[in-house]
Amino acid sequence: MTVEAVRTFLARNAPDLEVLELDASTATVEMAARGHGVVPAQIAKTLSLRIKDRALLIVTSGDARLNNRKIKDVLGGKPRMLGADEVVMLTGHPVGGVCPFGLATPLPVYCDVSLKEFDEVVPAAGSTNSAVRIAPDRMALLVDAEWIDVCDRPGGAAERAQP
Repeated sequence: MTVEAVRTFLARNAPDLEVLELDASTATVEMAARGHGVVPAQIAKTLSLRIKDRALLIVTSGDARLNNRKIKDVLGGKPRMLGADEVVMLTGHPVGGVCPFGLATPLPVYCDVSLKEFDEVVPAAGSTNSAVRIAPDRMALLVDAEWIDVCDRPGGAAERAQP
């Protein structure tokens, strides 16, 4: 069970963090924000991508959109979203529950700078109704992520703060 892989990872690396499980699905940014009482931008969504022959994860702010030009400049190619079956095979997590913790296969993890706006973000935790509350810098440190700038964000901070 993928939530168990996340719990095992956290028990080993960050025993003070708790996996939060809700009764309702948090599979989309909007559902997760509502369920956890945060703005959508605070949801740390994990995107499963392939660039050339390399599978990787990019964790971004919930309201951020990938910028193909930035990705090509930073990571050397055009990104392609992985199919649901490949996501499960590589990460061990279902779409809607993908996170950088407890991965089935070691993958490069990148965190977009859009996450740095927040003291706390809420990434999924291996299922479509689980999550963790964590500081972005700590998340990046736990998963050995590299910070990159590959996303665009809508409006200014005031617009993003509107629930």
